[in-house]
Amino acid sequence: MKHIVRAFVVVLVLTGVAATTQTSTATPKNKIVASRVSMLPIPSCAPNDPNACGMGTR
Repeated sequence: MKHIVRAFVVVLVLTGVAATTQTSTATPKNKIVASRVSMLPIPSCAPNDPNACGMGTR
């Protein structure tokens, strides 16, 4: 029984080491960056609207 537990612990350690090396070498592919101001979202409601596109009502 002692050997089974030790083998299981060794397998868990090796799996953790493999997962750590996989994530540390991974490069982010889907990085979202607004490179120009024209790419930023533009609000469609008037800034001085008291109703604020219906967000003020419950």
